[in-house]
Amino acid sequence: MGAVFRREVLAYFTTPIGYIFLALFYAGSGLFFNMTALSSGSTDLAYIFTLLIYVLLVAVPILTMRTLSEEKNQRTDQCLLTAPISLGGLVIGKFLAAFLIYLLAVAITFVYAVVVSAFAKPDWLVVVGNILGLLLLGSAFISIGMFVSSLTENQIVSAIISFAVMLMCYLLNAIASLVPIDWLSEVISRLSFVDRYTGFTYGLFDLSNVLFFISATAVFLFLTVRVLEKRRWN
Repeated sequence: MGAVFRREVLAYFTTPIGYIFLALFYAGSGLFFNMTALSSGSTDLAYIFTLLIYVLLVAVPILTMRTLSEEKNQRTDQCLLTAPISLGGLVIGKFLAAFLIYLLAVAITFVYAVVVSAFAKPDWLVVVGNILGLLLLGSAFISIGMFVSSLTENQIVSAIISFAVMLMCYLLNAIASLVPIDWLSEVISRLSFVDRYTGFTYGLFDLSNVLFFISATAVFLFLTVRVLEKRRWN
């Protein structure tokens, strides 16, 4: 797993993917920081974290589109599938590499809080809670992107489908309101990523929301392992 992790981290900085992702995240978050804090003189950073979900919808598919589809396209997946490493270790190694790049991007939000603290004291517990929520949401989105990437050998197709799936996760609450069956509508609403994430932006720490994102991450990583397992036996 360690070798896979190091290989993937290096790949993000020897190809444009890592730089494009970081540039998109920094540009988007910087724009929202200027709109919601600097230009209005506000010390409330909650709104910027609410808006960052739109940046993730665009940027995370770019981050994850090559994780497994590139291996399949270049036929290097056969080497990985027959290597003396478990498929779980392979997937976790790639996931941790992508999450590290994501962590580098999210770190900029702490810098924004430091900038704001020069003018007024921010509520650091709320800031930390927001960052935690952003990390949990990102981990779930990364696992979704990796799962989609394992299904195709075309990186562009992987990015487009990942965006569509993440957008659907974002819109689940709106979809639930259109379902006429009450119990089904309630189930769909409880799966809404945006509702689970919004609680963090208000500074509310709910253990059920933490477990939800951890579970979503685990489920999609498990599904990715199953896809690779099926490919190995085929």
